[in-house]
Amino acid sequence: MIGSLAHRSIDYIVGVALILAPFLFGFSDVASATWVAILVGAVVILYSLFTSYAAAMDRPVPFASHLTTDLIAGIFLAISPWLFGFFRFSLNVWLPHLLVGLAVVVVSLFSVRVAAGRTATAGQLGGEAPPEEDQRPLR
Repeated sequence: MIGSLAHRSIDYIVGVALILAPFLFGFSDVASATWVAILVGAVVILYSLFTSYAAAMDRPVPFASHLTTDLIAGIFLAISPWLFGFFRFSLNVWLPHLLVGLAVVVVSLFSVRVAAGRTATAGQLGGEAPPEEDQRPLR
C-alpha cells in the first residue's frame, strides 16, 4: 500500500514528468499528444496543491476525492491516444500516455485512504508518526 505522503511526492513527479514528456520523448510536433500530456500534468499538480494529504495543512480537497480524481485522470490519459487519434503515430508518441495513465490508476487504487486530519500509520510507506500533541504520555 502507498501512504498519502508518498502519494503526494508521486503526484508532483508525475505532473512534472507529463509536462516534460513531449520534449523528453520527442513528440512535441504532435499537437494533440503534446497538449494532453501538458494539460493533464498541470491539472495533476493543480489539484495536488489543494489536496488535504495526511500530516499536511488543511486544504479543501479531501484525499479520498483526490484519489478519485487521480483514477479519472489516469483512465483519461491511458485512453487519450484513441480519443484524440494519435495512436497512429510511433510508439514514442502514444505509449507514454498509456503507461503513465495505467500507472496513475494503479497508484490511486493502491494508495491508503486516510481520513482527513489523521496521519498515516507509523512505518507505513510514506507514513509518519502522529504529531507530538496527539500522543498521550505513558503511565
